Amino acid sequence: MLQKLRDSQQTDGAQLEGEPSMVKSFGQDQEAVIAASSGVAICDRTHWGLLELKGADRLSFLHNQSTNDLKALKVGQGCDTVILTSTARTIDLVSAYVTEDSILLLVSPSRREQLLQWFDRYIFFGDKVECCDLTHTLATFSLLGPESQALLEKWGLALPTELHQHQTVTVEDITLRIAVGSGLSTPGYTLLVSYEQAAELWQMCRQAGAVPMGTQAWEQLRVQQGRPSPDAELTEDYNPLEAGLWHAISLDKGCYIGQETIARLNTYNGVKQQLWGIQLEESAEPGASLLLEDRKVGILTSQVQTADGYLGLGYIKTKAGGAGLKVQIGEATGTVVAVPCLTRAIPTSE
Repeated sequence: MLQKLRDSQQTDGAQLEGEPSMVKSFGQDQEAVIAASSGVAICDRTHWGLLELKGADRLSFLHNQSTNDLKALKVGQGCDTVILTSTARTIDLVSAYVTEDSILLLVSPSRREQLLQWFDRYIFFGDKVECCDLTHTLATFSLLGPESQALLEKWGLALPTELHQHQTVTVEDITLRIAVGSGLSTPGYTLLVSYEQAAELWQMCRQAGAVPMGTQAWEQLRVQQGRPSPDAELTEDYNPLEAGLWHAISLDKGCYIGQETIARLNTYNGVKQQLWGIQLEESAEPGASLLLEDRKVGILTSQVQTADGYLGLGYIKTKAGGAGLKVQIGEATGTVVAVPCLTRAIPTSE
């Protein structure tokens, strides 16, 4: 059912890889990265997982399974939230969208099967909750860049304004859900559309000026902006406070899986390491040690090449320092830098 979209994308120069197929590149990665910062790019995220929770207990169930305050959300609202183990180790960062009769969850590609099994494990007899997999039903696109809003407004749409707010609209007989937020710190929108209409929506966005982006360019932006990823920054070796996901955590929502550990870490300032960006003088392999005066103070978890050189993400011991710190990776020097996706304290209202 996705073949029509893939055929359309291949006329744009799409290079496919993996199973299920995803677009690695359109042969113009740097143009796509530039468009995301100064124009508008469109990235196909259909290989990400899309799950649906249904049933009368769906909101309380997800509230008890993740870090954010789901019970505070109304229809048309959403949030980022983190799924944890009982010891507060990170399984995934997911985006949740509350609809009239369900909760849609956009999850990382490598965590779809694990989360399906995880939720099934915690749905007990008598719980009015059902978890469905919509990954092969709805396509997911991200519009990224400051011109994203203008592109959608060309279609006569009145758009939601708050992060993760979403609504269903119809444009030229195409029905889609539009949510505020690109998945990164770059301004934009997430679009959900049926497989049957995905190719038409893709072409509409392209004709309106969106530059196509593949996973290779997305990965560059992900690392530049500091969004942690499963199997790199989000593993059972790290908790979400260390991963800079404070914005996805409610400290006063009550019990959830992993809550006691998170509360202790916050109360006793127990965050021993933190995720940072690292500007690298030369290429380095993820997994390499970060040294300060021959003493290991961290580990490199991701690296990409950008127009300005090599950039990585890595965990640094809190006592070693933060932005501005110089570390050694092999023979090269790295400088610790702040990146916009990461937060280091619960936001407070004034």
